[in-house]
Amino acid sequence: MSDAALWLYHRLPAPARSAVASLRGYYLRRWRYGPETDRLIAEALERDHWTAAQWDRAREERLVYVLQRAATRVPYYRALWQARRRRGDRSSWEDLANWPLLEKEAVRAQPEAFLADGCRPRRMWRVHTSGTTGTSVTIWRSRETERGLYALAAARRRHWYGLSRGDRCALIGGQLVTPTGQRRPPFWVWNAALNQLYMSSYHLAPAFLPYYLDALARYRVAYLEGYTSSLYALAQEALHLGRRDLQVAVAIPNAEPVEDYQRQAIAAAFGCSVRETYGMAESVAAASECPAGRLHLWPEVGHVEVVADGENVPAGASGELVCTGLLNADMPLIRYRIGDRGALASSLTPCQCGRTLPSLAAVEGRVDDVLFTSDGRRIGRLDPVFKADLPVREAQIVQDTLRRVRIRYVPTANFTPEAARTLVERLQARMGNVAVVLEPVAEIPRTAAGKFRAVVCNVPPEERATLNTLAYAHADLPPRT
Repeated sequence: MSDAALWLYHRLPAPARSAVASLRGYYLRRWRYGPETDRLIAEALERDHWTAAQWDRAREERLVYVLQRAATRVPYYRALWQARRRRGDRSSWEDLANWPLLEKEAVRAQPEAFLADGCRPRRMWRVHTSGTTGTSVTIWRSRETERGLYALAAARRRHWYGLSRGDRCALIGGQLVTPTGQRRPPFWVWNAALNQLYMSSYHLAPAFLPYYLDALARYRVAYLEGYTSSLYALAQEALHLGRRDLQVAVAIPNAEPVEDYQRQAIAAAFGCSVRETYGMAESVAAASECPAGRLHLWPEVGHVEVVADGENVPAGASGELVCTGLLNADMPLIRYRIGDRGALASSLTPCQCGRTLPSLAAVEGRVDDVLFTSDGRRIGRLDPVFKADLPVREAQIVQDTLRRVRIRYVPTANFTPEAARTLVERLQARMGNVAVVLEPVAEIPRTAAGKFRAVVCNVPPEERATLNTLAYAHADLPPRT
């Protein structure tokens, strides 16, 4: 949604915003699901029990196809291999090890160069992501790829957890479904097309949390999805209030790591299992947690390598996750550095769930700090601020006090005052009345371990301790019914 359209949307009454969300939902549903969906789900569930030999054969066949298509029909890679031939390099593109690592900056700078010949972006689904780098990457997927991806999600999330497409979901995400300055519920919209209660992640102040819990009960949701920090905030409030009317089938945290204390609180508050997921908008890797607690990869989506010091490491060893997309052959990303670290699990120990899918032993990274507002809200995953192809190479948000936030950014040559205003306006739209200071820099500093942090919170603990009092003092709340 453009900034102008968002401005108009926020001026609609709450029922009209839900109607707009439902219309958008019907559009999304046509893209994600079709007459082939049930067949694709059944096939995915059958593959859950393939032998290792079957998976090896299927992966090799798909990998050969994707590499050949990339080397011969994708402009970026075609130029790369032609340049190698001119230099006398006769290495084969059929061997994945001969392909160089791909940086996000290369995709961000010229995304169209990664589209295969004949692809028409206007007829494809476009996704913007900033992930762990704080910069925007544009990805295109065909309708076929989109439906394949959502069939896998239905199989390895809903079906694994005993859910159906008709079950009601509460999703807490980063879309601005409600104006950030709004201080009275509803802080959500009902998307009838997707049976989804979409709840704002920007209004989770202590004073507002009871209204969120009331909405979960009123809409009779069957399962929860959302940022880990958001689900944890709801769980803490439910436990504090002693609510016993919020039972759901499963809670599915995403976008942030799940700590043990968060898992325990969410499970206790909603009387459910907590199943972690892993993925990214580039769709080069995906994983979901089975009932036995193992994080199983979806091999159809991508091939995952773990690399340390330029070399692949064995299962159990930690390193950088390097992924080759297999599902989206129209925009293949080969040996793509996703910016996370982790380790593959050994295939020698069968999973108690009976599935033979490979799995991740650990996922490191993706640890963005949560920021705080003066009215007690906790804001995580601020990457939407940078999602509209703004002319920045990378960016970092730093909060020093409850009233002051800095945006460090590395501008491109075409950075303009208008882009600067957009950065400030988008951050204030999510955090409210804060002073935003822009700091152009040549490079964003890394941690001692060389990691990039997209969000850094330096608010002193004594300031955070005042948040609950401030939240209730600023609230303008109607009686709960």
